[in-house]
Amino acid sequence: MVNFPWRGGETGGDHADPEHPDAVVVCSFQDGTLVVHEDEVVIERVPRSKFAGKTIPMADLRGVDYAGGITVGYIQLEQRGVDADEGGLLSDPVDENTLHFTRSGRACAEEARDAILSRLSE
Repeated sequence: MVNFPWRGGETGGDHADPEHPDAVVVCSFQDGTLVVHEDEVVIERVPRSKFAGKTIPMADLRGVDYAGGITVGYIQLEQRGVDADEGGLLSDPVDENTLHFTRSGRACAEEARDAILSRLSE
């Protein structure tokens, strides 16, 4: 498959990712990679990001906010003790726990959201 730059290079749900062999879901988005494990979530940021990568234990999460968007959507991890950006009328939130994706990343973002929520309800 050809990876066109205007598609953001997003990939979805690759469970056989050699860099993350024990991951439940791996999503590559335009501003980083979201890796969902059984007991933690890892955000790996692209070099141009103003935020650092981080690992969040599942026990520290209280939810996930997902918006598919018309052209660009986002998935925001709701972490205890971290104030979440709410964005504005015409803007998406931008913070250390938010990743953005284009239409091609929606399915993987939904899969990641569902995987996280299912582990939080256990």
